[in-house]
Amino acid sequence: MQLKLFGLIGHPVGHSLSPMMQNRAFKHIDFPGIYIAYDVKPENLTTAVAGLKALGCEGFNVTIPHKVNVMPLLDEVSEEAKALGAVNTVVRENGRFVGYNTDGVGYLRSLEPELPAPIESLKILMLGAGGAAQALFLTLVNQRPKVLDVVNRSSHRAEQLIQSSPNPSVHHVFSYDEAEQRSGEYDVIINTTAVGMSPNTAERPLALTNVRPGTVVSDIVYNPLKTAFLKTAEEKQCRIHDGVGMFVGQGALAFERWTTQKAPVKEMRETVLQALKR
Repeated sequence: MQLKLFGLIGHPVGHSLSPMMQNRAFKHIDFPGIYIAYDVKPENLTTAVAGLKALGCEGFNVTIPHKVNVMPLLDEVSEEAKALGAVNTVVRENGRFVGYNTDGVGYLRSLEPELPAPIESLKILMLGAGGAAQALFLTLVNQRPKVLDVVNRSSHRAEQLIQSSPNPSVHHVFSYDEAEQRSGEYDVIINTTAVGMSPNTAERPLALTNVRPGTVVSDIVYNPLKTAFLKTAEEKQCRIHDGVGMFVGQGALAFERWTTQKAPVKEMRETVLQALKR
């Protein structure tokens, strides 16, 4: 059976765990695929996409800094990816490259098993209003939470995010100081910023001074696996959700689009955890 080519384009990509994770998944379901990371500088993006098409690549992931600039180079972009303004997964469909965004739905898929009740009944606080926050915000909004408030250093960016919601009345914008005081009001608190990422592992976006025990506290940072933010949450008897969930979730959805088979999520997560513990 002919080997099918998949990959990742970004700059840099040497640190990425995607090749290890996706190749383990291909092997687990006996799928004839190989996944390779390609370090593509911004000035070479157009050539790289054309090259992948010429090589017969069946699909690829897109990471920083190409998620936006790759869009005009594709034959088609899904409505969801257009709304998010970014593509992280490309699939060859009838010889055409079609762009999707699996970040938000992948994250939601990993978060849902941790939630104490349906999202419609929950009050959620989201920290950050950058690229990752946009994907998560729009995905969560579609689930119609009771409250979905946003904290950001720049209130203007947070306000822009809220304006993209079909129901702005369930959202408020707070400063970090205000969020610290209000942290006990929420059922779920999500950090979408890079605060606490290696090497700055002692940093926390919030001290969680007033958080209630049992609150679900989620962090999209996965290096370190247990951030200072999550350690604090655990000390306060919260339920923690680490960044591996989003990473594996978005990768699993990409895998399913490429192969049309169910992703072996358990094996994908184990692969990432083993790599992070080395």
